[in-house]
Amino acid sequence: MRGPMSSLYSVGTPLSPNFEVEVEAMARPGARGSLVIGSEGQGPGDFRITIASASSATDDAKTWVRTGSIEGRRHVYKSLAADDQWFRLKVAIGGKRTQIYLDESLLVDFVEADGSGRVEEAPSLALRHGGGKAEIFFRDIRMRALPDQVGEAANSPAYDDTDRKILACTAAYIPTIDLHAHLKGGLTLDEVLSRSRRHGIQYGVAVNCGKGFPIENDELALAFCEEMRDQPVFAAMQAEGREWTTMFSRQTAAAFDYIFTDSMTWTDNHGRRMRLWIPDEVGSIVNPDDFMETLVARAVNLLEHEPIDIYVNPTYLPDVIVDGYDQLWTDERMVRVIEAAARNDVAIELNELYQLPSAKFVRLAKAAGCKFTLGSNNTSPDDLRRSEYGLKMIEHCELAASDFFVPGTTRAKAITRKPEALRD
Repeated sequence: MRGPMSSLYSVGTPLSPNFEVEVEAMARPGARGSLVIGSEGQGPGDFRITIASASSATDDAKTWVRTGSIEGRRHVYKSLAADDQWFRLKVAIGGKRTQIYLDESLLVDFVEADGSGRVEEAPSLALRHGGGKAEIFFRDIRMRALPDQVGEAANSPAYDDTDRKILACTAAYIPTIDLHAHLKGGLTLDEVLSRSRRHGIQYGVAVNCGKGFPIENDELALAFCEEMRDQPVFAAMQAEGREWTTMFSRQTAAAFDYIFTDSMTWTDNHGRRMRLWIPDEVGSIVNPDDFMETLVARAVNLLEHEPIDIYVNPTYLPDVIVDGYDQLWTDERMVRVIEAAARNDVAIELNELYQLPSAKFVRLAKAAGCKFTLGSNNTSPDDLRRSEYGLKMIEHCELAASDFFVPGTTRAKAITRKPEALRD
């Protein structure tokens, strides 16, 4: 299929309320389409399952969702279907539950809180091309009824206010992606994926790379990227300290989906290296304003020179002075950091662990044209939460889909924009 927007229909297919659809598809570069289950592709309760080329993203947030998404309900943001290669898409609908598989990977396991919008009678099936010259090919289309027990197996979840906010963001195509998750404290990748499917949050799993951290060389970093390559999560490098640019090669950094860092590790004007979350390394701060000037200068410098895509834990202060946050983070200091981020196309994290940055900082950054991301920075399974702070900032600061950064869409990686920052 190619050319103007078009569809192929199978109308009134006599299926039970519980059924399964399989189709093999292949997308040429730039192509977008969908598998539509519903009322001839026109009803408000239609399920539109995205079929998209890995290179089809534009500035329109609706093009950021990838193959396997239920458009407006559950979105997948990492592209696992390669251009010019056949893949199998399977959609199983049982009662209020919809499961979507890409080849053997379960991408979506969505259970509605109620039956509103669900197609209950014999649905139509549409294969839709979104328009343009790039082609989408389909073959081996199969449908079969599933036993009634399938629909009875999934109980409706008890959606709370956070779940409803996530659903509302998804409907508005605001990316609900936590790009700062860690497999720490016994948390496994399987548990992360289970939470992702339950709550509709996709994740970026990060490893700490730098001096004194688990990954200190190219070999270990590349092994992590390979481990995550076919998983429905992004692979992130958390660049630690200022030494990281001398420890990893350009090719290794480029293997990650994105890179982030913070200004929590730096060396002061007297040559003392400190990690701001460790009180003994910070010591007493005699003159908080002098400390802040150094902190801001270090933050601006890393934003200007390090090839990072996201600035995380923004505006973090050590415990000894954190009570003075509102006084120490003056407008002038915030603007210096924000302008450096905007100049260098670095997104700002809305951090769950530290509840940072402040709403005032977010509003100033939005006005300056900065993009944002959600991030947990979890240290255990218990604090991998649901981006409650980020959802609060979305509401309070009136953030829209266009205010967010999604890896692999229209912005080139920072390592591509600043290749000179790392060795060959």
